[in-house]
Amino acid sequence: MGFWTGYFSKMKGVTRCPPRVPFSEIVWSWIGAFLGIAAVSYLHYRVLSGTDLVMVIGSFGASAVLIYGAIKSPLAQPRNLVGGHIISALIGVTCYKLFHYEMWLAAALAVSTAIAIMHATRTLHPPGGATALIAVIGSEKVHQLGYLYALIPAGLGALIMLLVAVLVNNIPASRRYPEYWI
Repeated sequence: MGFWTGYFSKMKGVTRCPPRVPFSEIVWSWIGAFLGIAAVSYLHYRVLSGTDLVMVIGSFGASAVLIYGAIKSPLAQPRNLVGGHIISALIGVTCYKLFHYEMWLAAALAVSTAIAIMHATRTLHPPGGATALIAVIGSEKVHQLGYLYALIPAGLGALIMLLVAVLVNNIPASRRYPEYWI
């Protein structure tokens, strides 16, 4: 018996992997994520393509995992989703404006401050850290948005994904979302 095999076999009450998710949960998570990302992407590529606005940011992919795949998590609830993105966007833009000459410092301050403020406001949403970071390291198009970044894409995109989550996650009788609003 190898070291790791012996080590793990001696651990009492510890399972080796998480329980399997029912196939129906997988399907509904896929449908929700597809429709939520499709909605914000459609706006980005079809409606806003001729403007300086953006609608798709990378942190929405992580939000999709939570609000369509882990719907009971406190981190996936509406207050956390919307508040976490907006607060983090504001912090990220502020850090970029104040410290853009030292990008390493702006990036570190944006993420760490976003986490602290999300904790303090009970809006902790892990993708918010990425939203803050994108405000700092994003393209010139993102930087030109300034504080508008907190409304479009961060706020509006989160609201669109929330609307899809409320609609899709409540179709099957086995799923209820949200657990709470505020």
